[in-house]
Amino acid sequence: MSRAPRLLIGIMLLAVVLGGLFGLRYLQLQSQKAQMSQAPPPAKVEVVTATQQRWRSALTAIGGLRAVNGVRVANEIAGVVDAIEFESGQRVEAGDVLIHLDDETDRAALETRQAEAQLARQQFERFSDLIGQDAVSRAQFDEAQANAQAAQARVHEQEALLAKKTIRAPFAGVLGLRQVDLGQFIPVGTPIVEINMLDPIQVDFTLGERDLPRIAVGDPVQVRVAAYPDDVFEGTILAIESSVRPATRTIEVRARMANPDGRLRPGMFANVTAFRREQRDVVTVPRTAISYNTYGDFVFALREGENGTTVERVQVTTGAVRDGQVDVREGVEAGQRVVAAGLLRLRDGQSVEVVEGDAAETP
Repeated sequence: MSRAPRLLIGIMLLAVVLGGLFGLRYLQLQSQKAQMSQAPPPAKVEVVTATQQRWRSALTAIGGLRAVNGVRVANEIAGVVDAIEFESGQRVEAGDVLIHLDDETDRAALETRQAEAQLARQQFERFSDLIGQDAVSRAQFDEAQANAQAAQARVHEQEALLAKKTIRAPFAGVLGLRQVDLGQFIPVGTPIVEINMLDPIQVDFTLGERDLPRIAVGDPVQVRVAAYPDDVFEGTILAIESSVRPATRTIEVRARMANPDGRLRPGMFANVTAFRREQRDVVTVPRTAISYNTYGDFVFALREGENGTTVERVQVTTGAVRDGQVDVREGVEAGQRVVAAGLLRLRDGQSVEVVEGDAAETP
């Protein structure tokens, strides 16, 4: 066969192969277009209904816990620690002995003062018998009486000094960590141990001066602390500062709470909600139903139409958050259904299928 027919046959075969490839690609593109032209299946969503509730007016603030009574026990006179009568973290009652300081010298001094007082008293008694017989002058009698009284006063002084060598708990509470050791010489004012009364316990927080008319002694408060994020501690306002701080234009408020198990400790950071007695009607939805955005908060509300159920993005104005529920002040009405969660996977106008919570699609 000549060269020209072979070349022609090769070109024809190449054309057939290329035509087949282009045809296959065309069919694939047509299939993809058909698939894209079909509407996506409805997204499965869980739905909640906005409800109307009665909420108390509330103010939120931050504060700190403090003990009703809390001090660092220190010594009034210097001395050497002779005995330690407590353990760190121990619960004590008022008057319980904490430590003894060496008091041998002071006891000897007390015996001397008592002997002097006895001698002065005997001298005064003799002069009392003689004054009736005019055997001593009135001046001598008065001097003996003064000496007896002064001697007895020195005894009381030494007894008070000796008592200060025994350091006692000033009130009932829980001790902290021991700060002194046996045999240690401690100067005046050395911290020995911290003691705090834990039940009840107080929380101090501040509010702006404009909120002053909205609070009163006896109003209830709720306190949350980071150590127990799922727990809410109840209390009442105990006192309100009598003046506003000029630098910050804020006023300090103190509330008291029961703390029988001692879980709350002085110094804890606290989130405080103070409630007023009056109530107001609010429309609420779960916090997960709201998308918080820089350009405004929104929810996806359900709409029923000819093409089935769709969602509509609705701008809302939110208020306080309480127990996972958000006060929706504008945008949603009581009884309106909204998507409960997974808002990021939805778009405005999208078709949805309402299902139970466990069957809803995860984002």
